[in-house]
Amino acid sequence: MSNKIRAIIIDDEESARHILGSLLARISHDIEIITKCSNLEEGVISIKAFKPDLVFLDIEMPQYAGYEITSFFDKMNFEIIFVTAYDHYAVKAFEVAAVDYILKPISIDRLTESIEKYKRKAKNNVAALNYQTMMETLESNTISKLVVPTIKGQKVIFIKDIVSIEASRAYCTIHAYNGESYILSKNLKHFETLFAENSLFFRCHKSWIINTQHVDSYSKSELSISLINGQKAKLSKYKKAEFEFVVSH
Repeated sequence: MSNKIRAIIIDDEESARHILGSLLARISHDIEIITKCSNLEEGVISIKAFKPDLVFLDIEMPQYAGYEITSFFDKMNFEIIFVTAYDHYAVKAFEVAAVDYILKPISIDRLTESIEKYKRKAKNNVAALNYQTMMETLESNTISKLVVPTIKGQKVIFIKDIVSIEASRAYCTIHAYNGESYILSKNLKHFETLFAENSLFFRCHKSWIINTQHVDSYSKSELSISLINGQKAKLSKYKKAEFEFVVSH
C-alpha cells in the first residue's frame, strides 16, 4: 500500500502548473501528482474521480475563483494549499482554514514548509472541521473561529472567547475565556491583521491585543487594563485616549 501523498494541481496558467509540478518533484518523493487541471470545473471532476489527499489551488481563475470550490462539495475529504499572486482578503480569510497559502513566485523553501505543514496536519485528520471554518469565514467575511495546535491535536476556539493575546518575541499566547492558553509561532502583527475587521479587538500595547468585551476595569494612573480572567494588560500612553473612546461606545 502506497504512503504517497496523492495531489492535484489546479491553475489556469500552464506555466504555473508546470513550475509547481517540477518543484514538487524536486523537493519530495512522497508526493504523487495525479493530474493537473486548468480550471475549477475540471478540477472538481478530477477531485471527485481520484479522491486526492491534497489540492494545490490557484485563487484567481476565469469563471470560478479557487475559493468557490466549497460550493461543489458537501464535505471535503482533502486538504488545500492555496497558490496565489494576490495577498489580500482571500489570503487572510483562508489562512485559518487551509493548510497554507503560497505567494507566487514560489520558492523551494516556502513550498517545503507548506508540505511539512500538510504532513503534520494530516495526522490530526481535521479536514472536515476546517471546511466548516472556511465556509463560515467566506459567508461572513469576519473570522468566527480559529484552529490552534495543542498537544492532543487541533482545537477550534471561538474568536469571541479570546480574552487577550500576549506577545513574547516571535510567539504569541492566546488566553481564552475558559482559562486555557495556546502558544502559536505568530507575531502580534499577524493577529492585528487577522482581526482588522473585528471591532471587538483592540491593540492596547506593543505586546497586547485585548477583547474589549472582556474588560473588567482599567487604571489611568497605572496604565493597565484588568480583564475578566484576572489578567492585567498593559496600556500604552499613546493608546489611552483611543482605548477610552472604544470602551465607552
